[in-house]
Amino acid sequence: MCRNARLVSLAVLVLAAAAVLAAGGCKQARLLVALPDFVNTPDGMALMPDGSIILSAPNFNNDKQPAVLVKISPANKASLFYTPPVLPETGKVGPMGICRAPSGDLYLADMQYFNGPGGKPPLLGKSRLLRVVVKDGKAADVVTVATGFNVANGVTVNGDYVYVTESVLEEGSNPLTSAVLRFKIGEEGVALKSPLKDDPHVITTFKSYTRQYLFGADGIAFDGKGNLFVGLFGDGIMFKITFDPAGNVKSNTQFARAPRMACCDGMSCDRRTDKLYVADSVNNAIQVISPDGSVKTLASNGDVKNKLTGQMDQPCEALVRGDTIVVSNMDWPFPGMKNKKFQMPATLSVISLKDK
Repeated sequence: MCRNARLVSLAVLVLAAAAVLAAGGCKQARLLVALPDFVNTPDGMALMPDGSIILSAPNFNNDKQPAVLVKISPANKASLFYTPPVLPETGKVGPMGICRAPSGDLYLADMQYFNGPGGKPPLLGKSRLLRVVVKDGKAADVVTVATGFNVANGVTVNGDYVYVTESVLEEGSNPLTSAVLRFKIGEEGVALKSPLKDDPHVITTFKSYTRQYLFGADGIAFDGKGNLFVGLFGDGIMFKITFDPAGNVKSNTQFARAPRMACCDGMSCDRRTDKLYVADSVNNAIQVISPDGSVKTLASNGDVKNKLTGQMDQPCEALVRGDTIVVSNMDWPFPGMKNKKFQMPATLSVISLKDK
């Protein structure tokens, strides 16, 4: 082969590799577990000290099935963990974001927004924050921490507080307003004010300008330095919130935005690196945001024809578990997403963080 031909071939290979990286990232998701048939819509995940995962399943795709919490063992075996109590007014519960507190109890967002008349949104002011009491590794009771959310969504615990994203602070607002609310661990029976924007638990707010997906604040996580990160679902923008020594919000600024990141759904922070791993539901992708705010695609794929391949199917949460990212595949299609059609079984995917 002549020199020019070799150079042309090399250039073609470089361009092809760049195209692959730009389109789909350098990692491939594989199947972690096919979930039991009592799960049709998985969502949030909480990592337990033994490496097991508690998975929330609102089962929005078929709400004739009760919503449940599922335990994924360290050996990746799935079993029923708990069936949360329904809200009497609707006869339903919508477990979404979930987080383990230092006590071992689980804080759980109950999203009632989609339980309006005829099963359509919006149902405002009925979503809840619950605390699942855990004893000897089992759910023993449930306590209502707060009522009056519109869309209780993401949940995280840091220090003595639990933080909750409210995806629709003011229904019908344009730009859409959303927020983070903070509760002292130990607070119970809180009835949030109406209008919700006036409640003192609201610590910071956001504005969303994209009208296709009218959900704002969603994914939420702290880094190792005590900074809070919140992603806007519809805008695909990550914000950074800092605090003063008294715990008051000092700043709320845009931290990361990139054309490749269309959506910021559930996420987690790897405290070893302070990298954020973000579920991009729209693109069937997991995005990685570095501490400098740069965005790279860890993995992505197109619309899934066979979920047992382990490909991501509308990922809604990315959980750091050792040297892997566990991905919850919500598979609850909306127009404009790569995911086009709901299919069973529900699955969790996994992506290795190792080089090989």
